[in-house]
Amino acid sequence: MSPSSGPLLVANEAGRLASALPLSVLHTLAEAIQSCNPADWPWSKARIAGGISQPYYRSLVASFLDTWQSEAKIVSPEAVAAALLTAAHSEQAHQQHQSVELVWTGPETGIVPFRHTEQAILQVLDSAQERITLVSYAVYRIPHVCGALVRAARRGVKISVIVETPDKLEGENEYSTLRALGDDVAACSAVYYWPKDQRGRDDNGKLGILHMKCAVADGRWLFLSSANLTEYAFTINMELGVLVTGGKLPGQVQEHFDRLIEKEVLVRL
Repeated sequence: MSPSSGPLLVANEAGRLASALPLSVLHTLAEAIQSCNPADWPWSKARIAGGISQPYYRSLVASFLDTWQSEAKIVSPEAVAAALLTAAHSEQAHQQHQSVELVWTGPETGIVPFRHTEQAILQVLDSAQERITLVSYAVYRIPHVCGALVRAARRGVKISVIVETPDKLEGENEYSTLRALGDDVAACSAVYYWPKDQRGRDDNGKLGILHMKCAVADGRWLFLSSANLTEYAFTINMELGVLVTGGKLPGQVQEHFDRLIEKEVLVRL
């Protein structure tokens, strides 16, 4: 083992543990490790693990301790404690800056709390101050979403709408995407689609489709769902998604679509 591999292993394992254990447990663990005596390891391990009352957390701690002693024994107890505290507070900051909520259309059970699909996407659109990227396979009868886009445009928000094609595929009750969006939305948005010559095909010549549904605002809010932008998806279908606030994911999704447009994988109508 190289001199640097031990600390790196401990840092990686500490990060994994920090994502699974509460901050208070990590503080207790770090304090116990810092004062332990590796020369009497069986007793020290039993004392450290015994200080964790919750069985599942205790099993994770025991695994962490075993990895430290079997693969990175050169790392001192003080350094391990420091790695745990650093990982714990880094994870806490990450959680404070990013939240993830479940989004749902469909029958309610009264047990698991969900945000409603239309409510979540409207929050994203109404929160935007600079940019919106809205993506959907299908667009049909969404007056509240269209209204939110027009309101955003009046605030000076730059809007990009990305759709499957200008019309539904042949033989599938064609309708104009721009007509479904409405004249007001079409007038204030840059609308893009995925040209057929940019798509992959299977052995039978079947084209790939733009099947994703999401909305991104200001690189801070991300709505991602099975739901198309349709009346049924907001009312009678069964749809599941997430609403992400903060963190890196919204900005990464925004950047990805920016690059697809820049490379002309997505083309403006």
